[in-house]
This record gives sequence, C-alpha cells and structure tokens, in this order.
Amino acid sequence: MKTLSFFRLVLAVGLCLGVGALGSMVTTPKIPTWYATLAKPDWTPPDWVFPLAWTTLYVLMAVALWRLWQLHAPSPQRRQALTLFFLQLALNALWSPVFFGLEAIGAALVVILALWTAILATMLACMRIDRTAAALLSPYLLWVSYATALNAAILGLN
Repeated sequence: MKTLSFFRLVLAVGLCLGVGALGSMVTTPKIPTWYATLAKPDWTPPDWVFPLAWTTLYVLMAVALWRLWQLHAPSPQRRQALTLFFLQLALNALWSPVFFGLEAIGAALVVILALWTAILATMLACMRIDRTAAALLSPYLLWVSYATALNAAILGLN
C-alpha cells in the first residue's frame, strides 16, 4: 500500500510540474523579447518571482491531487473534485501558450478568468471531501487572483 501511495504522489507531482515545464518552454523565450517590451504596472514582480511561485504552487497542487486520489474511496464527490482539478489544470496549461506563445493578452485574460473560476469550483468540491486538499489550493487561488489583475492591467496598458 505504501508503494502505491508513493507512486501516486510521484505521478501527481510529475503531472503538475510537467504542466509547469510545458508553460515554461513557451514563456522563457518570450521574457527577454516580447514580454520585456510590454508596458506593465508598477506592482509587477521581478521576473525571478514567477518560477519560484509557480513551482511552489504546482507542488501544493500535486499534494492536493494526491490526497484526493489516495485518501478517498471512489465516489461521485471525489469524481467531481478530480474532474474539476483536471479542468483547472488544463486551463492552467493553456494560459502560457495563449499569453506568451500567441501574444494574445486579451484571450489570455479570458483563459485566466476561466481558470480562476475552475480553481474556486475545485476548492469547493474538495471542501466536501478533503478540507486539507482545498486549503492546499488556497495559495494557488490567491496567486491566480493576482495574476488575473496583472493580466488585466497589462491588457489595459498595451
């Protein structure tokens, strides 16, 4: 049983960090070029903050996913929480290619608003079966709230 639990944790961490790595592959080349030319609000953090914040958030997301998968028997509530988790993860994976890859700031704002909604829905579904999993997603919702405001400000300035 411990081997299965560890395998699930490794898989969850790998999946979440993998999504982050894919986003980074699209983002990194655009930071010194396109992103550097954008007008940004004064409250934009330095570039080095983003990978640090996102790596931490992906690990917290992975632990939340592991808890849902490992600690709870299959049920309609667990299925809903997992479905919403994977929906928000897909939206998360979509944002970087839209914002950085396509350089589509407005479309990225639509994606991040959908992401914010999906994170909140995931947290509410988690609350029904695992309050710790929901709490692990709280910093993620806060960061995406900030990122949404930043995306909107960049859109307004450009």
